[in-house]
Amino acid sequence: MPMSKASATPPIDATQRKLIAGIVITTLVALAIVIFVLAKGGRPDPPALRAAATLLDGSWRFHTGDNPHWADTRFNDSDWGTIDMTAQPGSHDGDVGLPDYVGGWMAHGHPGYQGYAWYRRAVTVPAGHARWDILGPTIVEDGYELYWNGRLLGGSGRLGPAPHLVGTRPLRFPLPADAAGTRGILAVRAYLLPGFGRSANSGGMHAAPILAPAAVGSALHRAQWQRTIAGYIVDAIEPLAMLALVGLALGYRSRSSHKGFLVFACIALVLSAARRASNAIISWTDLEDLTTYAWLAAVMWVPIVAAWTLAWNRWCLRPWKSIDALAVVLAIVGVVGVVTHLPHVATGSRLASIALFVVIAARIVRSGPMRWLATITLAAIVAVLFGGELLDPIGVPGIWFPFGIGVSRTQYIYVLAIPLLAVLIVRTLRPKGAHGASEAAGSYQRGVA
Repeated sequence: MPMSKASATPPIDATQRKLIAGIVITTLVALAIVIFVLAKGGRPDPPALRAAATLLDGSWRFHTGDNPHWADTRFNDSDWGTIDMTAQPGSHDGDVGLPDYVGGWMAHGHPGYQGYAWYRRAVTVPAGHARWDILGPTIVEDGYELYWNGRLLGGSGRLGPAPHLVGTRPLRFPLPADAAGTRGILAVRAYLLPGFGRSANSGGMHAAPILAPAAVGSALHRAQWQRTIAGYIVDAIEPLAMLALVGLALGYRSRSSHKGFLVFACIALVLSAARRASNAIISWTDLEDLTTYAWLAAVMWVPIVAAWTLAWNRWCLRPWKSIDALAVVLAIVGVVGVVTHLPHVATGSRLASIALFVVIAARIVRSGPMRWLATITLAAIVAVLFGGELLDPIGVPGIWFPFGIGVSRTQYIYVLAIPLLAVLIVRTLRPKGAHGASEAAGSYQRGVA
């Protein structure tokens, strides 16, 4: 079938060549940075450091509830239950790849329990070193405080009547100067935020603290941070790339033949960048609390899907008003499903949105400009948005562990989708100095006006 003017691929001019070359170079540099950070962070802790430290695994006394006196050395915990914090060899969490992972209290006889609980154990600090450190547990749901002989050393988040919870990250707590050569009580007060979906392994500590001489503790703490940074480096790089795409689109919008597409694509990219960056922010800083993070994770897909639907509906000559209307309706339905905790309603919204993208893809294949580049880019975006519905059923894993660090399926797909979208944006640019659009572009602009 002869190719129409609307679907013909425009020639590449000098400006487009330079921009595409820049996209390729930037992508390769970003990949090199990510691979370096993953490889560095994924290395096991140096054996000499681990040999000089003591992983405080084994049996811990455990009790649900909350009582500040449970931190005291004189408290009798003989009637408490126990939890074995010994990890299986080679075990790690299913997200970052943090080592020494064990199931939480729900996997140790307390299914469904949410709220406060305490861990206690006696710890003997060897003599011979001036100062000793406790490295806090690297994985805790959701916040904790650590006590030595009844004294609060610190913790993650702020516990109390109105807990303020943030992501758990590597923390180092110096023991008192006179701790060397003594035996003390280490207590951990943990809090699992109620009201969120949990697995059968949820609750409290998932990795035991570490006792180490101060110099060794400092080195292990750096290694823990390298692993944590590596675990979320992609969630930092990809949002920056998305915002760079927004800058590219806005900077060259006046020359684009697809202004309507760029407007909604920029909205979708900004929202997607905020959602992806949230993973790194919650894991590296205290700038975002867990409640906000959970809200973003539950709700942000709705406006992102709507914005991408409106954007791709404007790729062809004339957007269909019916698709615009359905996209808005489905967004409202999705929000209702999330807010009212009706998963079947939210699922219905998502499945209907997939159907809209299928219709849009069919239009692009039939008569859209740069049909193959646009279709492949659209397919990548849809795979990002609906991996659970489209990729889970065919057995595509949700996460891989290159270099021992978790990289999600979504992150891999974005590695393809972001440069493809960048090239697509560049290919919409008209030659510099052109005062009129092509007949097809003119028809398109009249259609979206």
